[in-house]
Amino acid sequence: MNQHAQNTENGPWPTGTVSLDELKGAVARGEITTVRLAVPDMQGRLKGKILNASVFLDRMLSKAEMCAYVLATDIDMTPLGGFDLTGWEQGYGDMGITADQNSIRLLPHQPGTALVLADAFHHDGKPVEVAPRRILRTQLARLAELGFEVRVGLESEFLLCKGLQPVVPHNLDYALTHPPLLTEFFRQVEDALRGAGTPVESIKTEGAPGQVEITFPYGPALEACDAYTVYKHTVRYLAQRQVLTASFMAAPFTGVGSGMHLHVSLWQNGTSAFATSSGTRLPEVMRYGIAGLLSGMPHLAPLYAPFPNSYKRHATPHSFAPQHMNWGYDNRGCAVRVTGHGDSTHLEVRLPGADANPYLALAASLAAITHGVTEKLTPPDPCLGDAYEDRQAPPVRRDLAEALAYFDGSTLAQSLLGDEVVRHYARAAQAEITEHSRQVTDVEREREFDRA
Repeated sequence: MNQHAQNTENGPWPTGTVSLDELKGAVARGEITTVRLAVPDMQGRLKGKILNASVFLDRMLSKAEMCAYVLATDIDMTPLGGFDLTGWEQGYGDMGITADQNSIRLLPHQPGTALVLADAFHHDGKPVEVAPRRILRTQLARLAELGFEVRVGLESEFLLCKGLQPVVPHNLDYALTHPPLLTEFFRQVEDALRGAGTPVESIKTEGAPGQVEITFPYGPALEACDAYTVYKHTVRYLAQRQVLTASFMAAPFTGVGSGMHLHVSLWQNGTSAFATSSGTRLPEVMRYGIAGLLSGMPHLAPLYAPFPNSYKRHATPHSFAPQHMNWGYDNRGCAVRVTGHGDSTHLEVRLPGADANPYLALAASLAAITHGVTEKLTPPDPCLGDAYEDRQAPPVRRDLAEALAYFDGSTLAQSLLGDEVVRHYARAAQAEITEHSRQVTDVEREREFDRA
């Protein structure tokens, strides 16, 4: 057990990642009384049920049920038509969910509580192919067939606000002194995530007022995304406890962008396939991966930029959000950055915003890398100057409508993800476009209300 004992009125209770036997023991001793059984939804949020721990172990460990619309809805949990998975035509029935026994963790900020992630299945036992965890597993399996293991480090930015105002009014990028409110919040986040078996690598304030960046250690891909969902869930909970809001919008204010950067490498037999030596050409498989990302990601944008707001993050030059599909050496203006040294050399995919679902954003990136590797694609020359002035590289998608047009029906997207996945997430993107198209915004009122 990755245990860090905490004291309560009833004595110490365990925290961290645990095995099933350790969970059973903690339940028997009365240390764990509640299990939160959760499925990551299309937006990367944890959705599920709060169960009595004994009931979970007795009846719901191997099979529970949840309305299938959890994986076929918008951010408001609106029952939407047009999905193959479920709808009014099917009566919005249940799907089966099975606990992943490798994902059990105890939560120190919610004493007596265990969190268990689950996978979704149809009643015939077949996996729900459009579930985010399943989509990532499929891409990991494809790379495994090619002999590669994927290792990932995730880097997350968000805005911490009180009401609609950032908690600090200034740029505190790399600051080592913070207001007491931020200092206490960082301490709580570090303690909670360490206790949940999801330790952070670093926390820093970023370039926009109230902006925070948290990075996580490098490790296996699925575990990294599971940990990210726990992190996001925990940060929101701790912020609300202080009457604050943690916003993971990609562009929470005009000119402000928050990203989710994916640090990715492929490994074979315990050795990095991306490892470099001083003065030598990049490894061939890494060059294939770069070319695959640049050619494939424009077809997969709804998976890593799912909302109309996602594209506003790319609207401002020199904002550290890429505007062109280019790559470079240690160039933070590029869509794909080669970074690290020696065995630690890897690719940083800078396209996803903070609003992206980590499973889907990583699955899209791995699908594109696989495309490059299997087709042995050749990347363009690296960007050697200002990445925002690189007119030779195609621009990133301008908006969700353009992204959907290149995703829905794309033969490349279908070959990389499968028809079922493309149809499902194309429907989700269309629902977002439709909802936004009918809303009157504050900007429209400000510009036109008494002047049009």
